[in-house]
Amino acid sequence: MSRYDEFQAFRGELNEKILARGTTTTKRFFNLDTKAYEAGALDAKTKELLGLVASMVLRCDDCIAYHIDQCVSAGASDEELFESFDIALIVGGSIVIPHLRRGVAFLEECRGRA
Repeated sequence: MSRYDEFQAFRGELNEKILARGTTTTKRFFNLDTKAYEAGALDAKTKELLGLVASMVLRCDDCIAYHIDQCVSAGASDEELFESFDIALIVGGSIVIPHLRRGVAFLEECRGRA
């Protein structure tokens, strides 16, 4: 199973368990997260690119993978993604580089599925 497939299966299975057993607070947070990325004054692609940059700076590989997948689904080009990676590098510094490597590998898997 590819990293992409493992990520999607794990995320889906555990989110289902969390939402089935979680409190109202947990469910409200998940809903708020979903709503925050819907199109508004900023389109959904821009919001996902912002989420990607924040995730890279915070060094969360699961979040990076999620936002790369969402960016690809929203139609982000490689040029847009790599400019976003640049912003994350500038803000986060060289410690972001290992996460960038894993992010690019995940992006290649996403593009391979398209």
